[in-house]
Amino acid sequence: MDSKKAIRLALLCLSSFVAVLIAAPSLIWKQSAPVSMPSPITANRTAESDPSLSSARVQGSLLYVPVYLTKEKKVESLPLETYVRGVLAAEMPIEFELEALKAQAMAARTYIIRKQVEQDMSNVPPSEALVTDTINHQVYVSDLELKARWGSMYEMNSDKLDQAIRETEGIILTYDGKPIEANFFSTSNGYTENSEDYWNTYIPYLRSVPSPWDRTLSPRFKETVELSASALRSKLGLSSSLSVSTGSGSGLQIIELSQGHRIKKLRIAGKAFSGREVREKLGLNSSQFQWNWQGDRLQITTFGYGHGVGMSQWGAQGMALEGRRSEEIVKYFYTGIELGEAVNFVKGNNLKK
Repeated sequence: MDSKKAIRLALLCLSSFVAVLIAAPSLIWKQSAPVSMPSPITANRTAESDPSLSSARVQGSLLYVPVYLTKEKKVESLPLETYVRGVLAAEMPIEFELEALKAQAMAARTYIIRKQVEQDMSNVPPSEALVTDTINHQVYVSDLELKARWGSMYEMNSDKLDQAIRETEGIILTYDGKPIEANFFSTSNGYTENSEDYWNTYIPYLRSVPSPWDRTLSPRFKETVELSASALRSKLGLSSSLSVSTGSGSGLQIIELSQGHRIKKLRIAGKAFSGREVREKLGLNSSQFQWNWQGDRLQITTFGYGHGVGMSQWGAQGMALEGRRSEEIVKYFYTGIELGEAVNFVKGNNLKK
């Protein structure tokens, strides 16, 4: 090829290359400036920086939950799965079996979706938050707190936590097509409790079922506390002139037991109380308890830890140790439920862009 032809060919190639650049500039942009997308586990925004996040809402494929952080005294909007991850880490021991953790993750996710569907913002100080990070709702801990708590075990525990979230991502528990009240507690007395026997409200999926695993697994199954007769009267609001000891003939008397084998009603010094009232006023672990007078002091032995309604966490652990899957666990403790998708309920509330 002579030099003139070579020059003409080179000019032709150059003009074609320029034409491509003009026709498709985005190709160059994508190569030179790649877009870094946030991970669903680590993405983070705040209500302060984005006022539109005043309730749980979808941003693209992510549902954001505004959480009031009590220590920092601020609202932080977290992607749904980040929030559920922090609740799971706070509410259930990381040493539990993976399937138990997955069951807890589904319950925690259901809790927040139900609150959003019902627009329930009770017990939340700032109006822009949906929940707090305390026991008033669900306890939540940040990844930074977990690093400090777990130390050298952080990486291994974090991987397990992420797996539980990943394998249940977006899954919630439903009954009659709606997110359930996914109540849970630490340790049963051998049975869970019917909802109406503790809260006076009948909920069809919160039925009493046996939970025999707790007795042998949970370190909180049985505990004994002691208080004086005067402290008992004071805590229960009884007159100091009333005798509460057994020898008086009035003392403590059980009137009715629940299906879950807890004290539903009892009489103390002639006054009627519910088992829940006594548990809460005396700060007892459970509403199943026995008592024994030692002189002027009352020894009370409780069985179980928590209100007893819904899923027993130690029961879930026991089932997981037997090889039960997370779906079996939640369907055992929540009678007649089905698994659903969180995004379906978000769309129903017109929150998807």
